[in-house]
Amino acid sequence: MNSFGIFLTLAVFYLFSKFYEKRKVFYLNPVLLSIIVISLILKGFKISYDSYMESARFISFLLGPAVVSLAVPLYKQRHIVKTYAKEISVGVVFGGLLAIASAFYIAKWLGANLDVLLSIAPKSITTAIAIGVSEKIGGIPALTAVLVILTGILGNAVGVELLNLARIKDRVARGLAMGITSHGLGTARIILDDELSGAVSGLGMALNGIFTSLVLPYLIELLK
Repeated sequence: MNSFGIFLTLAVFYLFSKFYEKRKVFYLNPVLLSIIVISLILKGFKISYDSYMESARFISFLLGPAVVSLAVPLYKQRHIVKTYAKEISVGVVFGGLLAIASAFYIAKWLGANLDVLLSIAPKSITTAIAIGVSEKIGGIPALTAVLVILTGILGNAVGVELLNLARIKDRVARGLAMGITSHGLGTARIILDDELSGAVSGLGMALNGIFTSLVLPYLIELLK
């Protein structure tokens, strides 16, 4: 099996992870820098994206078990999650609605057409659910997938720094904010800082995915 994609991805991410360990600043975010550098390498050596993805398929396969593994910290912190069940539920509803409405109206204000508006509305939930929701409401699934990934990368790169800037110190609130706004990539970032925040982020990501898939088909008619 051609393992070029696996080697390239792991090597670049490991290198930037080491840089980030030495100096934890947002512009050294390993996810963001790895995407940029791998894109430049593919373009420089004229390697097609399809060839790269084919050789890195094993890493894509591991994404599923990686998401499921988020249940482990959630189980460890289950007593705290139960204590804040009401706050988490309210946060998911208001955070989910705000993520949809803000993206929709900002894009509308910038002059986006209806196809783009319908594609951007589910951008804060995980890719697999977002694509299905986008299809159902009349969006462009491929565009939705790109917007979901960009949202996750942005959250991974600067989400924690924005929470620090806003002086939000509550661990449950920090985790919930990251999970609702930037799904798995945001969860992967904040779990490095705090296991409880990471557990809440994983829960927020899952609940927001369910909530958005249920309400967005009806809510989108009100937003138009």
